[in-house]
Amino acid sequence: MYGITGYSNGYHQNQQQHSSEEKRGGGRRRRGGRRSRHPPGFRVFDHHHHHYNNDDDDDKQEQKAPPPCTDFDMAYFHSYAHVGIHEEMIKDRVRTDTYRAAIMQHQSFIEGKVVMDVGCGTGILSIFCAQAGAKRVYAVDASDIALQANEVVKANNLAEKIIVLHGRVEDVEIDEEVDVIISEWMGYMLLYESMLGSVITARDRWLKHGGLILPSNATLYMAPITHPDRYNDSIEFWRNVYGIDMSAMLQLAKQCAFEEPCVETITGENVLTWPHVVKHVDCYTIQHDELESVSTRYKFQSMMRAPLHGFAFWFDVEFSGPTNSPTNNHIPSLLTGASNNNHIDGIQKKKRANPNEALVLSTAPEDPPTHWQQTLIYFYDPIEVEQDQIIEGSLTLSQSKENRRFMNIHLEYSSGGRSYVKESVMR
Repeated sequence: MYGITGYSNGYHQNQQQHSSEEKRGGGRRRRGGRRSRHPPGFRVFDHHHHHYNNDDDDDKQEQKAPPPCTDFDMAYFHSYAHVGIHEEMIKDRVRTDTYRAAIMQHQSFIEGKVVMDVGCGTGILSIFCAQAGAKRVYAVDASDIALQANEVVKANNLAEKIIVLHGRVEDVEIDEEVDVIISEWMGYMLLYESMLGSVITARDRWLKHGGLILPSNATLYMAPITHPDRYNDSIEFWRNVYGIDMSAMLQLAKQCAFEEPCVETITGENVLTWPHVVKHVDCYTIQHDELESVSTRYKFQSMMRAPLHGFAFWFDVEFSGPTNSPTNNHIPSLLTGASNNNHIDGIQKKKRANPNEALVLSTAPEDPPTHWQQTLIYFYDPIEVEQDQIIEGSLTLSQSKENRRFMNIHLEYSSGGRSYVKESVMR
């Protein structure tokens, strides 16, 4: 259905029309939270009908069949047909300029080579790759934004180089391997939306041995925060409303304001300790099952006396060369002492082994803001902590059984001799 027979027609689309979906939620929250009816026309790809040209043929053909396209998946794809989401992403100069700089920094790997853009959106990264001299770019997106991407490609006279594929990366077919995979797959809290799974699928199906993946690795961090202004605005406000005691609203206000994770911008002044590594992702080696559940234990020591209002999460991604590149040792972690992806104890200070080695896109509170901002999990009631007081516990992030693009968060924390549990869903 999505097979490629030539490279000049430029656009390949599912010929059966999708049913209309009812939106739920809004904005780039980011790629989920909407429901739809399952449309006809998507099918499971049979790997044994595809041909490869290197020694990894048997391994790639033994890949298990991709998951079926669910109603939740279709709602997710449908949400990305809205131009506002793409406008927000493109206007994020930190994001877009860093990707363009990374493409140009790796131009020697891209020029004259075959590239796949996973989740291409409007096609801007595909165009950057074409401008860097790529021989051919497969721009893949299951959203109807692929229609506009194809028009953008034609308007820039790149239809001979960029082939827009309208479909899931799990379902589309191409007749060659690729030298480079590029994708902007990161969701809030890094793993929300589960789009990394599509990058893994593309890597295992098509990436040549020694090929390049941009970004190459990612790290999710967490740290305890104090944010009295936010708490006062949302909670303490109810104690005196135009001279009226409305404190009866407090419990409901706490539940409504802090039940689910919040996407907000904080600064380094809100952070009480050095961050802890929750998960390091090596895009060259990570497997699907690693995304189902991520667990870590943490232990912080507060740098100051302040009310502890919750935890902040942020991430950075690094754009390194391929694993076999003589100019890149492919350091497994950006942080000192981060040797275990799932269980890393202790306080981690962000320290890059060689700041000049790779380009980094960071969403940290001390760095220029991005549309990802930071993800905050607030407590219903703050905890007063003293300087040097220990804050410790555990965190588990797991894909929701209801919808794998949602994320269940189980947070256990203790300080000052008291223990607490906070559970929430990012949807």
